[in-house]
Amino acid sequence: MTSLFETAPVMGKGPTWEELKPGLVGRTFRRTVTEADLVNFIGVTGMVEAIFIDADYPGKAIAGRPVPAALTQCLIEGLLFQSVIQGVGLAFLEAHVKVHGPVRVNDSIWATLDIHDIKPTSKNNRAIVTSEVKVFNQNEELVLSYVVKRMVAGKH
Repeated sequence: MTSLFETAPVMGKGPTWEELKPGLVGRTFRRTVTEADLVNFIGVTGMVEAIFIDADYPGKAIAGRPVPAALTQCLIEGLLFQSVIQGVGLAFLEAHVKVHGPVRVNDSIWATLDIHDIKPTSKNNRAIVTSEVKVFNQNEELVLSYVVKRMVAGKH
């Protein structure tokens, strides 16, 4: 007997590589970066740089409460997981990251995802998908971008 788990459609599953095409562009939801995000990220990673742990650090070059670029990228990856990677992402293979501007606590960030290339592997159930992610703040200022290669599952 087939179970309901096996037959009910999966909600929230990302597109397989066959459903993607070069030139396809989409965007994530926005997410506000909180003080708790910064504190928890610093605690987990050990990134205890003075500009991140001292709100009144006298030597900082960026006004406000800047956050590590790695935190910005991780938050965007989380938004992507919830929309296009869930259930189909097999491996994060490579990324080339460029920081364009600061992100601060209370900024709201979001991203566009632009599919550049899809190369099926020798196994027909997966492909290497190259895409560009551009991260913006609430003022639509580009703050981070990266080109990423992922292994993505196919339909079968």
